[in-house]
Amino acid sequence: MARSAASPDPNPPPQAGEGEGTPEASDIDRSDWVGRWLPEGAEPYARLARLDRPIGTWLLLFPAWWGIALASPRWPDPVLLGLFALGAVAMRGAGCTLNDIADRKYDGKVARTRMRPLPSGRVTVPQATLFMLGQAAVGAAVLVSLNQISIVLGIAVLGLIATYPFMKRITWWPQLFLGLNFNWGALVGWTAVTGALAGPPLLLYLGGILWTVGYDTIYAHQDKEDDARIGVKSAALALGERTRQFVFAFYGAAVLLWAIAGVAAGLGPWFRLGLAAATIQLFWQAARVNTEDPADCLAKFRSNRWVGWLLLAGIVAGHFT
Repeated sequence: MARSAASPDPNPPPQAGEGEGTPEASDIDRSDWVGRWLPEGAEPYARLARLDRPIGTWLLLFPAWWGIALASPRWPDPVLLGLFALGAVAMRGAGCTLNDIADRKYDGKVARTRMRPLPSGRVTVPQATLFMLGQAAVGAAVLVSLNQISIVLGIAVLGLIATYPFMKRITWWPQLFLGLNFNWGALVGWTAVTGALAGPPLLLYLGGILWTVGYDTIYAHQDKEDDARIGVKSAALALGERTRQFVFAFYGAAVLLWAIAGVAAGLGPWFRLGLAAATIQLFWQAARVNTEDPADCLAKFRSNRWVGWLLLAGIVAGHFT
């Protein structure tokens, strides 16, 4: 999902005002709250952690909240929800920083990403590495506050986190590996409540993977021309004009798996209402997305926050019927 940036390239990219690396082409909005309110020295680190773009944190957090809610007999524990929210901010930031370190030379060649902190030279690789380790330490502190099986699962996902940034070099389906990472919280959230794995969270996890493949394929269409030029792979390039049909298929399979998960967990009719609302939103995305318009792709991608809230509301309500 999030393309990255890193240390100076021997052949540095054009600075603002030169060619396609202009601020207008960049995905950084210097007039946002980060640019306006943070000290100059803190601003590039906030952008490394994507604090200016919280949608990725939400998409990482929702599967964990779903898992917690699915496992809870009634209302989910607010303390547990808060811990997972803190962990999502920290680990999403650490993952984005790692991604930016790994992709810094690629990002310097892409109009949307070449003004990010690392390819623009505002942060060095050693500085970014230390920042990444600090964020990971916060995530580790959250993890060790959970039960033993949740800690084991949290450690187990580290291999996926470490390898994801390199997948776009070797497979047309890096979106699948993002899904494996981003939805792991569904398993950890469930075990944090119950102390054991079971069928419902596994179904929730598999559905989440397909959801991620769908929305991140939409996201990847923003960069498809640059990706093709510099040799980076993505599902957007693999699917091309067939994207709409495949996104429908990914979302449809995700909904089916989530429905089975709800039934297996014994959720009542209100869950089906929440799932139906989420399904309408997903199919609206697939039907209306313009894959030739980067702004529309970004808007449809960001709209997945509604899917997260609708499904969460359905899971919670499903325990009361």
